[in-house]
Amino acid sequence: MQHEGGTMITHTGGCHCGRVRFEVVAPARIEVTDCDCSICSKAGYLHLIVPKSRFKLVFGTESLTTYEFNTKTAKHLFCSVCGIKAFYVPRSHPEGYSVNARCLDEGTVEHMTITRADGKNWEKTYASGHAKALE
Repeated sequence: MQHEGGTMITHTGGCHCGRVRFEVVAPARIEVTDCDCSICSKAGYLHLIVPKSRFKLVFGTESLTTYEFNTKTAKHLFCSVCGIKAFYVPRSHPEGYSVNARCLDEGTVEHMTITRADGKNWEKTYASGHAKALE
């Protein structure tokens, strides 16, 4: 599968304790966002945002717990055992998933470009209420 970012491959990943595992189809050379909002900056989250069609939860549904705040649009999914947020439904792209690039298994990411995002000023950064549509 080709994509403007390169050939698409399947990356695997999960939480720290291994109870939650996922697959995500993305280029080997990924572009991620480092958001400075209150929750992302405290967690050190690096966003790899993909459409729902390119994400698969392999196992661990029963170990996930959800945290919502502010508009309650984002569904922050955490492993209830180890506390790691390996992926979630982001407010900027409620039709997709944000995968924490730091939770990807080693070996498939060839290069990672990190772009800063002004999440502290979310309403100004995403004046339309969300980011551009996913491919």
